[in-house]
Amino acid sequence: MSDKIDIHDDKGKLLESGVDLMDIAPTRNAAIQKIVKDTKRTVAVNLAGIENALASGKMGGAGRRILGRGLKYDIVANASAIQESVERLIRVKEDDDSNVQVLAGGKQLRVQVPSVRTAIGADYISASTVGAAAVVQTIIDMYKVDMFDAPIVKGAVWGSYPQTMDMMGSNVASILSIPQNNEGLGYSLRNITTNHIAAITGKKAMNAAALSSIFEQVSMYEMGNTVGLFERHQLLGLAYQGLNANNMVYDIVTENKNGTIGTVVASTVERAIEDDVITVDKKAPSGYNFYKAKDVSKWNAYAAAGLLAATMVNVGAGRAAQNVSSSILYFNDILEKETGLPGCDMGRAQGTAVGFSFFSHSIYGGGGPGIFNGNHVVTRHSRGFAIPCVCAACSLDAGTQMFSIERTSALVGNVFGSIPEFREPVKAVAGAL
Repeated sequence: MSDKIDIHDDKGKLLESGVDLMDIAPTRNAAIQKIVKDTKRTVAVNLAGIENALASGKMGGAGRRILGRGLKYDIVANASAIQESVERLIRVKEDDDSNVQVLAGGKQLRVQVPSVRTAIGADYISASTVGAAAVVQTIIDMYKVDMFDAPIVKGAVWGSYPQTMDMMGSNVASILSIPQNNEGLGYSLRNITTNHIAAITGKKAMNAAALSSIFEQVSMYEMGNTVGLFERHQLLGLAYQGLNANNMVYDIVTENKNGTIGTVVASTVERAIEDDVITVDKKAPSGYNFYKAKDVSKWNAYAAAGLLAATMVNVGAGRAAQNVSSSILYFNDILEKETGLPGCDMGRAQGTAVGFSFFSHSIYGGGGPGIFNGNHVVTRHSRGFAIPCVCAACSLDAGTQMFSIERTSALVGNVFGSIPEFREPVKAVAGAL
């Protein structure tokens, strides 16, 4: 027997009913495949940043400036001509899927290199390198830059690379970090800043959680964590937490709009009992009920959905993303005490929250939830169920973070948010069924 789910959007509207769980698998769903493909082949080019860097000599990162080497080129005013040249340079054949778009009145470009360029590479970096090289070549050709000023153009576009391992100070941005920064095998798609996800989805909490869940669970496939019985386990989590299966996240949040983490726990347990996912195993002399899960993976999916709902209720009340670590921690803590069953992700989400609360803004400080990702040494331990909650929390934040979304993610938010599958991933996945 196959698992069947109904997919609802972030307003509770039914999008698709009776969906076979396997049809949302990254190996089958065309929308998820497109999201992954476009993630690897898309970069944002900051034309306004290039123009300012050339004019001021400030390039390669903070505090770096070459006085007397300014070049006054009207980059933004000539965005359309630059777009045409870059598209011609990145194209490999006439009918490929190269795509370069001018955005923000000429201040930005969305560059999508043809899929074949990423297919022939051993990793995903060609969008950044080919995009940057095409912009440099375009500026040199358009403004007839000589051999003495060409390095200045290169620095304004590429930043300090190759003097640094990454493109520090670059005006070409990918949402993926460089491969050398990945903490382990298969972590590339988990290495996306949570503020980026929130910005791309327009700070829509459930869409942010959905996009993050897609990235996290596709990574589980890449890591080898979805072989055999584990595939169903992870897909149920993607369905219920990420894609609002059976409208569970939406229902629990609306039920608890004046509630707390504790009332969300109660709603989650009640829903699991009603749906015959858990039953009472035995009753203690005190009257305490010990539960057993009739379907362990489905119980985990319900716990994951409840975890996202608890995050949205608690962070939404405080409008502060810093609440997310304690929300993840104490939802699971209370859920375990209420049922005698393991919390979301068999304790890994709860354990992640303990370290996360310390390193994001507690005694250690120095950061904030918005600059973390699923690849970070503090938050990498959950198998895809913690970071979607962090992305939702960042979406609900009202400007309390030290590193705001506008500061860290405005460029990638504008550029990647212009792609419908990224902006509204739940509708995209349902539409591909």
